[in-house]
Amino acid sequence: MDVSEKTRIEETLARLKGLLGEKGAIADSAGMAPYLAEQRELYQSNARLVLRPASTREVAEAVKLCAEASIPIYPQGGNTGLVGGAVSTPDGVLLNLGRLNRVREIDPINFTITAEAGCVLADIQRAAEQADRLFPLSLGAEGSCQIGGNLSTNAGGIAVLRYGNMRELTLGLEVVLPDGRVWNGLRGLRKNNTGYDLKQLFIGGEGTLGIITAATLKLFPRPREVETAFLGLKRIEDVMQLFARARAASGDQLTGFELVPRIGIDNALKHGVNLRDPLKTRHDWYVLLEVSSSQKDSGLRGALEDLLAQAMESSLVQDGVISSSEAQRNELWRIRASLAELQGALGGSIKHDVSVPVSRVADFILKANAAVSARLPGIRPYPFGHVGDGNIHYNLSQPAGADKTVFLKRWAEFNRIVHDIVVEMGGSISAEHGIGLVKIGELEHYAQKLELELMHRIKTAFDPQGIMNPGKLLKPAP
Repeated sequence: MDVSEKTRIEETLARLKGLLGEKGAIADSAGMAPYLAEQRELYQSNARLVLRPASTREVAEAVKLCAEASIPIYPQGGNTGLVGGAVSTPDGVLLNLGRLNRVREIDPINFTITAEAGCVLADIQRAAEQADRLFPLSLGAEGSCQIGGNLSTNAGGIAVLRYGNMRELTLGLEVVLPDGRVWNGLRGLRKNNTGYDLKQLFIGGEGTLGIITAATLKLFPRPREVETAFLGLKRIEDVMQLFARARAASGDQLTGFELVPRIGIDNALKHGVNLRDPLKTRHDWYVLLEVSSSQKDSGLRGALEDLLAQAMESSLVQDGVISSSEAQRNELWRIRASLAELQGALGGSIKHDVSVPVSRVADFILKANAAVSARLPGIRPYPFGHVGDGNIHYNLSQPAGADKTVFLKRWAEFNRIVHDIVVEMGGSISAEHGIGLVKIGELEHYAQKLELELMHRIKTAFDPQGIMNPGKLLKPAP
């Protein structure tokens, strides 16, 4: 870096501080530290500054200044991502959206809510509830993740089966482009056939094409009746047969269908707090099933009881319980939440967020279990997740007593085994977490050459300087 370039950067940093003030520009290492921590501790962030603009105008002006000085910009939401998508480098600035946290409008008749990118997901859920509506996105990190990050990673969660992921839940966006201009696409329309659907480029774009500053999102009628069951099954094949029956019996009322392995139950009971085994007998597999209706006295419980009785009569289900209170329902969901939270108690964990066609879920788990066990006897497969939409969090815990560091060094090796099987079955190597830094090499390995070419063309068209979240999702063009 020559003297003139260094001077230009220093002048730009000073202008950023002047633009955003003490609350909006953090330069000391202690103040920056919370924003530089990475969720899985796989990477260490660094930055010239942490920027915390409080409005779309401030975001736009900050981006324009950075663009003029060719300073890389690393957008960040709630910093709960799992693929290193918000990791910053020493030559850039980290731009956190947490101060853009206003709900701008709720339209109950249009069933929409317009919220800024820094709104915490749980706050959007509460705002919708106060308007007697439902915003259905639900994640384990909903108390801290922000809607901008949810949009940038096309988040899914436990209700995708019924309501869809963020692509399906979004009607419009406001985005600051890499040159500082603002695209206002905040439309609450269900039908709009006027050219390319630009918002879809930014949803799932991981901040590489622009910074989402606000969104207009779909709302739904609030559920008036919810029934939850926890069921024990013998085989993974039975789990997917049960899903087919449950879908046929309940139609669009099936809200959640979560796979829980016995290893997860044992781990939760040993390391969790105030958790109980929901069933009296042990089973290899469990399903947490939920149905809901916006109508009271809809007959859901009777239908669920009939489904369970028929499944037990045919030996598809070995045992089960239907929650009798909201407290019991919450306890069942706490067990599901504990699967990821407590897995670290088993030692090192190699994680995969994959999806396959729903009809291939059982085949995938059986084939992947056999393949990883053949490669490393004693490895402990730990598959769980939203199998009703084909999404499996296929995690691998180290063999009991193994060296954690040595095991984690084999991450790439087991990635190849698992992802080869996924792709062979017509699946995806990233179902809902994104690509970030963790899977950038995997995307390059598995994506079609034409797909990569088109993605690079889009990136170049939107961000010719390559300053917007560089090094994420796509490797720099050759």
